Amino acid sequence: MKRTKIKELLSTTPTGQPVTVQGWVRTFRNNQFISINDGSTIQNIQAVIDFTATDEALLKRITTGACISVSGDLIASLGKGQAVEVKVKELTILGDCDAEAYPLQLKNRPSLEYLREIAHLRSRTNTFGAVMRVRHAMAYAIHKFFNDRGFTYVHTPVITGSDAEGAGAMFKVTTLDLNKLPKNEAGHIDYKEDFFGRETNLTVSGQLEGETYALALGDIYTFGPTFRAENSNTTRHLAEFWMIEPEMAFCDLKGNMALAEEFLKYIIAHVMDTCRPDLEFFAREQSG
Repeated sequence: MKRTKIKELLSTTPTGQPVTVQGWVRTFRNNQFISINDGSTIQNIQAVIDFTATDEALLKRITTGACISVSGDLIASLGKGQAVEVKVKELTILGDCDAEAYPLQLKNRPSLEYLREIAHLRSRTNTFGAVMRVRHAMAYAIHKFFNDRGFTYVHTPVITGSDAEGAGAMFKVTTLDLNKLPKNEAGHIDYKEDFFGRETNLTVSGQLEGETYALALGDIYTFGPTFRAENSNTTRHLAEFWMIEPEMAFCDLKGNMALAEEFLKYIIAHVMDTCRPDLEFFAREQSG
């Protein structure tokens, strides 16, 4: 049976219909209650297994972090905080997990600094999962906002020789051997021997290229990675970020301001409508 995502199941009226859920075990209590998350939502779904009719060896493999597939009936839940649960008829372990070595235990709340050391697992945490779902929703809303208003999405170069009006310090891009740089007669680095034959860098802005497209296509926008080599270790300075740059022909300052205001309202409304559980999680974390 094709799997159904947990986000969909949590909004489904339970009538005992057969369903299949696949995801990762968050907790397993009393040899009976399995809390499963599949990344589609911050919320888990509970699967209830009859341990008296289940092989003991299989029960021991249901550990936090294990990847499992359960098939059964979707029924109304008698437990608090959940409307539905799965009454398990069949359970398969898709991937075992050593409970002693698995670092993401419910009783241990790892710091963000520690999560840097386990990048392959940090996306399973509520924080990273919520961030990525919100980021996805915002990226989708950005494209939909401009598309619905007749803008054309253009891709500007990531590697460029332009400094975009000196928008910021740049990361240099080169194929030259840094231990043996070629020099010209003046003693400067000879970029003619480099891959592009000239000095290049990672983009700080797609503005200049965007302006040329606006003078042919009318209304365009860029949305892509941008790099700034600013040595500022603050929460407001990033070496890499994604920037949105609309460029509009036949538009004045008031029109630009109106678009910006409409854009912000649209993005915020979309995220509030589609990511409310994730936003509520952030609010709880902030207040806690």
